[in-house]
Amino acid sequence: MSDQARTGPLPSLSDFDPEAVLGARAYGRRLRAAQVELLGLQTRMRSEESCSLVAVFEGVDAAGKGGAIRRLTGRLDPRGLRVYPIGPPGVEEARRPYLWRFHVRMPPSGRITIFDRSWYGRVLVERVEGLATRSAWERAYDEIVAFERSYTAGGVAIIKFWLQVTPREQLRRFEERAADPLKSYKLTDDDWRNRARWDDYQAAAEEMLGRTHSEEAPWLVVSANSKHHARVQVAEAVAARLRRRLGG
Repeated sequence: MSDQARTGPLPSLSDFDPEAVLGARAYGRRLRAAQVELLGLQTRMRSEESCSLVAVFEGVDAAGKGGAIRRLTGRLDPRGLRVYPIGPPGVEEARRPYLWRFHVRMPPSGRITIFDRSWYGRVLVERVEGLATRSAWERAYDEIVAFERSYTAGGVAIIKFWLQVTPREQLRRFEERAADPLKSYKLTDDDWRNRARWDDYQAAAEEMLGRTHSEEAPWLVVSANSKHHARVQVAEAVAARLRRRLGG
């Protein structure tokens, strides 16, 4: 267990509420309010240059990470924002220490960085698929905690999201993607293979939440069966995190 500062109960996949929904009218109103606040906070952060923000997105396949990121960033000033989709490391990255490719993508003061997948791949997909040895992914927990602590101590506000849907909703979204020529590219053999190992990924995620949550770099389990609910929950949580870091 990490010795990072704790506050309140640890996040857990049991926090997921498959019945959490948000109607269209409330969705539009709350999303716009969060986007307006986020733009104001971003402007203030860029002016003061007292901190930066990192938002990490993890979750089950087809849980809506891309849609949540688009609503989070859609009204922000793109000059102060970068979004990094993270896949397997390239040749040069593979020659470097595990966290190197994330170090070079962390934001300077006044900027926002979004990671669509992240350094948690080592304790999730690499662990479950046997791409990292047990000693490597166990060691990664300490490396990740130290990595996040070093940045939060230097003024980076970090917030981490795990987007969760039910297996039934995931299957519905997979089938919808397969039938839509504009979305079929999103569905890969890896998605089906990961689905077959649902329980293994859930167990790895549960351990990850418990071992890497802290007051400085918190995890939030997002109930994402309703895309509207997930998008608003993410936008409002980022606004609250940045508001707190900026002192109100």
